Amino acid sequence: MRLTDDRYASERCRFELALRMIRHEARTRTIRDCTGLSDDRIRKVYATYFRDQRGPQIRRRRGKSPQQVTLFVKNPFYQLEASTLVALFCANLLLRIDHENAIHPCWPRPDVEYGHRLCRAFETYQLLHRRPQLNFEWAWNLLQNISRNDELVLSICTDCNTRYVQDAYALDHHTCPGCEIARQRRCGKRATAIPA
Repeated sequence: MRLTDDRYASERCRFELALRMIRHEARTRTIRDCTGLSDDRIRKVYATYFRDQRGPQIRRRRGKSPQQVTLFVKNPFYQLEASTLVALFCANLLLRIDHENAIHPCWPRPDVEYGHRLCRAFETYQLLHRRPQLNFEWAWNLLQNISRNDELVLSICTDCNTRYVQDAYALDHHTCPGCEIARQRRCGKRATAIPA
């Protein structure tokens, strides 16, 4: 068997994505949704490649993925990070925004390419924020929730015309998190910092 044979290319891509997602501490179900690998196979991949590794330990998160959306609008800092992720989802063609500012998923359901695009968006987000507060599972949750245009929506800032993530059921002053943080600093107020 040659690893370059076309009949093994699909299997190799699924395996590579599983490794990439495990490095981001994705839950088994999230990996399964994107790769189609069985739960048992995913656990074996983790046991083989990550359980006894040296250096920083990669944890296996258990239980369901987070479902709440309040974290994304908890304060301007979290809102800014969530807005960054949504922009990166759009740049990686996971989402698209129509002329009425509604968000639409570009994929009917997750697959290997979807998983790699999600990983790319998340890795870029980690590079853009000095101490990123949202882990991979929160990014997955945001991607699923924002595409429903239900609890989370995009709003447009009246000051700088930037789109940002907003709670659909909260009072919206149409001020993006970047402008809100700058306003708090100008007024001498100490902006609410992200916990360490």
